[in-house]
Amino acid sequence: MYLVALKCRICGTEYPPEPLYHCSLCFGPLEAVYDYEGIKESVSKEEISKRVQSVWRYREFLPTNHDPVDLGAGFTRFIHAKNLGEQLGLENLYLLDDSTNPTYSFKDRVVSVAVTKALEFGMDVVGCASTGNLAGSLAAHAAKAGLKAFIFVPAGIEKNKIVQALVHGATVVEVNGTYDDANRLAAEIAEKNRNWGFVNINLRPYYVEGSKTLAFEAAERLGWGAQSQVVVPVASGALLYSIYRGFKELERVGLIDSAEVAFNAAQPEGFPVARAVKERRQVEPIEKFSTIVHSLAIGNPADGIFAKEVVEKSGGYAEDPSDAEVIEAVKLLARTEGIFTELAGGVTVAALIRLVEDGRIDRDEKVVAYLTGNGLKTAEAVAESLSTVKIDARVEEFEKVLGR
Repeated sequence: MYLVALKCRICGTEYPPEPLYHCSLCFGPLEAVYDYEGIKESVSKEEISKRVQSVWRYREFLPTNHDPVDLGAGFTRFIHAKNLGEQLGLENLYLLDDSTNPTYSFKDRVVSVAVTKALEFGMDVVGCASTGNLAGSLAAHAAKAGLKAFIFVPAGIEKNKIVQALVHGATVVEVNGTYDDANRLAAEIAEKNRNWGFVNINLRPYYVEGSKTLAFEAAERLGWGAQSQVVVPVASGALLYSIYRGFKELERVGLIDSAEVAFNAAQPEGFPVARAVKERRQVEPIEKFSTIVHSLAIGNPADGIFAKEVVEKSGGYAEDPSDAEVIEAVKLLARTEGIFTELAGGVTVAALIRLVEDGRIDRDEKVVAYLTGNGLKTAEAVAESLSTVKIDARVEEFEKVLGR
């Protein structure tokens, strides 16, 4: 294992790699620090190419050497989206599609790492706050690892979003309020039960490391060449920031020549990170919001300021399409590439459309857009805009349909 410490992103104070998630001096978030010279000496493109096709393919860059809890997350479909690219006027559009992960979202990447770390720490209970995808992934990995799981969700969440968690045996607790309320309660419980591993709280510095593999895979699948631009859906901001770190680490150990990638953030309409970028102001929490994209609906994004910083210094931008644009983007992707993505992926595609229309992405640039989950998870949101054709059982009736 090449993990050497946790380091505060704000003040730089270092801590031992324990179940910690914020700096005791300034309360800034902690992130993993590695022995990059050691990694550089031990890893090569040729060695990586021979390994298992999962997130653990890049094990030197992950924060544990414990036997992994591996359901097969990672190394998902990487598609040259020629049809969608033609629609948008892009010659080199690629989609990294995490809808084919074991529980059908990118959360399997981060949870595989976090639950493995929980075992390394000797924990026997794991937990999280979630709006759906994380709940299913944590429950599945906890079942595989033989751990109890407690999952906190906003009250009234659609049943189909927590079926995965329930069927895998997790205890799902509905909390009156928003996701932020559920997350606050989970944080309080984590403080009282120090031997419980809450993947997005006291295991968060390790959990987010799994997202770096989205950068590693994109680079490897493009022949270890960095793309010109990426489009990433944003909830807390951790995903975008972690992908950025992934490219920087590849550059640091010499696996790619340059990590100069423009990062574009995609959020639902009116949410903090996109609004801050577009209005050139600080990321400010919002308490009241309305969107069908529940998986991205975080009013107080923990990593929002870091995501905004990455977007701005990389030369990218942010877009926040409306719910109607998101639904149309989901349908467009399905019609052109045969991919049914969840609403977060619809936000990515809708934001991509805006970026192209506004001239922020050029026709010949190499673009990777991240699709983070499967459309069957949010099918009801799209279903209302779709319809069938009803006829009597007569050929003449069908010919009328053809005529229309």
